[in-house]
Amino acid sequence: MVDWSLGALAHELGAALRGDADKCICKLQTLRDAGPDSLSFLANTRYTDALAQCRAGALILRPADAGLWAGDALLSDNPYLTYARASRLFEHRPARPAGRHASALIADDAVVAEDVHIGAYVVIGAGVEIAAGSVIEAGCVIGEGCRLGEGVYLAPRVVLYPEVQLGARVRIQSGSVVGADGFGFANDQGRWQRIAQLGRVILGDDVDIGANTCIDRGALGDTVLEEGVIVDNQVQIAHNVHIGAHTAIAACVGISGSTRIGRYCVLAGGVGLVGHIELCDGVHITGMTMVTKSISSPGSYSSGTSFEPSRQWKKTAVRLRQLESMATRLNRLEGMVEQMQTAADK
Repeated sequence: MVDWSLGALAHELGAALRGDADKCICKLQTLRDAGPDSLSFLANTRYTDALAQCRAGALILRPADAGLWAGDALLSDNPYLTYARASRLFEHRPARPAGRHASALIADDAVVAEDVHIGAYVVIGAGVEIAAGSVIEAGCVIGEGCRLGEGVYLAPRVVLYPEVQLGARVRIQSGSVVGADGFGFANDQGRWQRIAQLGRVILGDDVDIGANTCIDRGALGDTVLEEGVIVDNQVQIAHNVHIGAHTAIAACVGISGSTRIGRYCVLAGGVGLVGHIELCDGVHITGMTMVTKSISSPGSYSSGTSFEPSRQWKKTAVRLRQLESMATRLNRLEGMVEQMQTAADK
């Protein structure tokens, strides 16, 4: 457990303090669960009603909302961002001392900084370079010729295929595979011939990859995720995809090959993108949307229908199948009306 004084938290987080600077805070909790030794936050006014029952020792909230809470507070223009920074102060992670576990298999010519932690049963191939401050947890496999920048974190059982390049402070969660072959095949009279995938995967600084995500190597060029891209769990990124800096991709997104995504985009959960299209900077795709063509203007885009009671949905589905015939009938009726109008005008 990490204990902070409220004054120290205010200094560390760059927030204005209102109240007792010496108050001890040892947990970060929700408005509902927080107790007298806890810090909580109000980032959305929809939860204002919860303040009446909140027992938190202190809250993070906007100066404009300070009157909603009589207790101690940390005032911030962006409470959610301040909460995010506070979360790292209360994060509990076991220390990972420098050194190599006796069971690790490391190629003789691998260059590994002295302070790197290498866990049990890690395999590191020939020509690998791992920079200072990195942590390689148990069971990871790092293929030949990979380059890992400073402060990289690989959770247990991450696999990097050969020639993958990771920038500084890249984080990859368990079960993810980076650099596997892309889905490339040519049909030869009904039989599939594999296309060798000759490119690499390059992840920029501060890229964050969730669990069980797959990022395929390029067929000829490289698959590239620029700096600050964040990717959730169970995402498929195909060969030769290029993702611009600081784009966020939620769980279960599927991105087909050779797609280019701009900077500061957001792909919500379950989004699908066909291959060989481009999304400009600042595009937001809402959940379960299927994107079938390029987008050249920033903004929010959606497809599909929202849920409704099953009986009503079935009726709607029937109507959708009738749209073509209804459109044909409407066009015929419009033509008849136009003829009648023309005759009346004569």
